[in-house]
Amino acid sequence: MSIVVSGNGRLTCEGRSYRCALGRAGVTFDKREGDGATPIGTFPLRRVLFRADRLARPPTRLPAEPIAPDDGWCDDPSDLRHYNAQVRLPHPSRCERLWRGDGVYDVIVVLGHNDDPPVPGLGSAIFLHVARADYRPTEGCVALALTDLLDVLRRVDDATTLTVGS
Repeated sequence: MSIVVSGNGRLTCEGRSYRCALGRAGVTFDKREGDGATPIGTFPLRRVLFRADRLARPPTRLPAEPIAPDDGWCDDPSDLRHYNAQVRLPHPSRCERLWRGDGVYDVIVVLGHNDDPPVPGLGSAIFLHVARADYRPTEGCVALALTDLLDVLRRVDDATTLTVGS
């Protein structure tokens, strides 16, 4: 199965269409760390991370695990060992905190973007996650309303891909 995301902010899964937020700089073929763009391409769904203190394990056939307050994601291209990977905080390199107060990382689908192997500087922490109520643009991720994200997760498995187009 394939999830398709159009550059105009619509995600389609099994014939259902959902509003989604994309990167503040739109979509790009030439993703770079910190550019604020959502990368164009086809990406596998690796696993789901979630806040177990806020919701139960999401209904999905993907691997899923709870996050903890000390979980982060390394987005520092100079950290060749940990770039674009989950880490424990505090961490000596620049990292994004996964345990957030705003709810956007209550459910995170890790996408297989620049991870096999990661190339420093070509973008990190590209997720499918919860959108803000106003669908404000992301830093490069794809974001859905929580109810829509949970609906999509019910339908996917480890063979599903997410394709971002222009």
